[in-house]
Amino acid sequence: MMKKTILAAAMITVGLIAGCGSGGGTTPATGTTSLSGKVADGYLVGATVFLDKNGNYQLDAGEPSATTDANGAYTLTVDPADVGKYPIVALAIKGQTMDKDTGLPVANSYVLSMPATATSGTVNSNFISPMSSQLREMMETGKYASMQQAMTALAAKLGMTVGTNMLEDYMLANNATMHTAAQNMASLMGGEMAQVMGTSGTTVTVDVNRYRGMMGMIFSNMSSIKGPNSQTAMTTLMGTMTTTLGNMPMMSAGQPYLNMSTAFRGGMVGGMSGTGGMMN
Repeated sequence: MMKKTILAAAMITVGLIAGCGSGGGTTPATGTTSLSGKVADGYLVGATVFLDKNGNYQLDAGEPSATTDANGAYTLTVDPADVGKYPIVALAIKGQTMDKDTGLPVANSYVLSMPATATSGTVNSNFISPMSSQLREMMETGKYASMQQAMTALAAKLGMTVGTNMLEDYMLANNATMHTAAQNMASLMGGEMAQVMGTSGTTVTVDVNRYRGMMGMIFSNMSSIKGPNSQTAMTTLMGTMTTTLGNMPMMSAGQPYLNMSTAFRGGMVGGMSGTGGMMN
């Protein structure tokens, strides 16, 4: 009888220990939930994805993170209270992250994200792309009353019909217009890496003022960069962005964003009201 009691206790202990493990990252721990989806320009393999709790666009200690798999998919294990509270950020890393559109590592690093209010615990619902990144920055201006209003404005810039879901997986939906525009946007974002990204030891840092100025300029020029034959416009815009961003005040590495550059606020509503200073 004593041996049976000891054996039963041992089995219960083993079960408890197994339940406390990560299960290879597939089984969330008790009291947590999952945020899952994919990352794309084309689907990005080996991108770093994380819940950005302090809004500085870079991975910090204590922020749930994951690496996208061979299909560009990720799963973050988070506190249920954090769903819809913080944005999700994805970092494509030069020479490491592979773009399935080309089958090659990305030529430059760049940062993508999606708005906090768009995140969902529904399986595979959190699609991070240049489109979701643009929508996040549009909402940050405070000039759009709802996500739907921002999506309508972005769809109009791309010449798409009202009601288009700009957060959808355009790869899965075979939406060539959104896919091409996203490719061009990612190219511009990567091309401005030297202006908006840096390193502090082994940590990638982001100058959020310059990042948002960049996104404002991309938005205000969206209609000229959306098509497959837009390389001339892209080259011209790249030069303008490099000059403008280079003249913006730099922020300390890792400093959470507090103010909005005029390039960001003006660009996100369709007109450039300035390029340099900061405003509350």
